[in-house]
Amino acid sequence: MTILRLMLAFAKTGLFSVGGGLATLPFLYEMSDQTGWFSHADIADMIAVSESTPGAIGINMSTYAGFKTAGVPGGILASLALAAPSVIIILIIAKFLEKFRDSKFVEGAFYGLRPASIAMITAAGLNVAKVALVNIDAYQMSGNLGDFFIWKAIILGVLIFIAARKLKWNPILLIAISAVTGIIFRF
Repeated sequence: MTILRLMLAFAKTGLFSVGGGLATLPFLYEMSDQTGWFSHADIADMIAVSESTPGAIGINMSTYAGFKTAGVPGGILASLALAAPSVIIILIIAKFLEKFRDSKFVEGAFYGLRPASIAMITAAGLNVAKVALVNIDAYQMSGNLGDFFIWKAIILGVLIFIAARKLKWNPILLIAISAVTGIIFRF
């Protein structure tokens, strides 16, 4: 039964997560809240693993979530369920591409979908930042604002951002540096 629920949840995610792999994040948070299959902290781990491994991030995250929920069959079936709606829609659209290419309705739909995709990705990014950069429990226990932030993680994030944007370091190197730093400092 869990496998069937997992497949339906990822088929829904694949159907409605317009905007790429990160657009699956709001659906993963909803899945986490509704099913308890994985936690918000697990989602942060999914992102880290998915970003640091080859392949599409959405597929990587569905594989990770499916595996965490139901082992190898869960990983395989969650990935297939996530991809199936897109494949079906792409095949249908490809068949009628010439007819729809100049449609004002299609152009209007994409005009509306772009900001929606940005909003969903931003919302998911804020959820990841909440898990990775702040410690609400520590703040509530101490009442000290300094305990609210995970300073090592913030400093690492800023340094990686600078290395990526300003210094143009290779993303593989940045991922490796982040992993080693996390191991050394045990964020």
